[in-house]
Amino acid sequence: MRHSDFFLMMSGALAAAALSLHAQAPLPEDCKTGGFAIGCQAYTFNQFSAFEAIEKTAKAGGKVIEFYPGQKLSPQEPNLKVDHNASADVIAKLKAKLAQHNLRAVNYGVVGISRNEAEARKVFEFARTMGMRAVTTESADAINTLEKLAREYDIAVGFHNHPGRMSNPGYKIWNPLYVAGLLEGRDARLGAAADTGHWLRSNLNPLECLRILKGRIVSSHLKDLNRMGEGAHDVPYGKGVANVKAILDELKAQGFQGNISIEYEYNWENNVPEVTECIDFVRNYGSK
Repeated sequence: MRHSDFFLMMSGALAAAALSLHAQAPLPEDCKTGGFAIGCQAYTFNQFSAFEAIEKTAKAGGKVIEFYPGQKLSPQEPNLKVDHNASADVIAKLKAKLAQHNLRAVNYGVVGISRNEAEARKVFEFARTMGMRAVTTESADAINTLEKLAREYDIAVGFHNHPGRMSNPGYKIWNPLYVAGLLEGRDARLGAAADTGHWLRSNLNPLECLRILKGRIVSSHLKDLNRMGEGAHDVPYGKGVANVKAILDELKAQGFQGNISIEYEYNWENNVPEVTECIDFVRNYGSK
């Protein structure tokens, strides 16, 4: 039996058991384009600084941004980094740059989070200070700590997936069935940060994966790829194999309230035009 056939068989039962994520307030309408809060994962612009990522996201038409740990703050201050250990001065500069470009920081990750509560708390404090809705991680071993802090801070936790294979049993979080099991019975703020591109690289159908995780999608690294499998690369929405329209239909049907991050991992030095095409796709989707 193909993986996808098995996932389809199981998705109905798991989706029925999923808890709603509506415990959190939705992002405001002024963050949305085409009905979705869409912007960039700053890793799209990892050849540049966080300030430049903000500028490029705004230029492409994004209204929200997801930061990742370790990006240099600005060309003028390359020794300062954006992460959960950032000083109050760095955070103030980052907030001012966001305000200048009318962007909202909504998410932070992918970040490793310790089971040690004091260390994990730094991530949640950073997210709260920045006004973020969620953090993105693959630290499944820290789920008890994450659940406690998600409740305390009212900040969602999305478990992200990189590519995986059955031949690598040590890495499990790529499999949406594993994530669904991990989340069963957990607080509604815990869910999935659905990376559609990495599902495609794992030879999985993103639509089937989303349905397995119905009601548990915190955020999405929404990608379209030129083909399935290893070695595939990003293309603008609608030009690849992901069936982005159907993915947006599914998210809408699920009542998805999180953010969509464009993590465009191709044409690194000049990908603003392709990112703009992605945002325009969602804008046009919402106008129909």
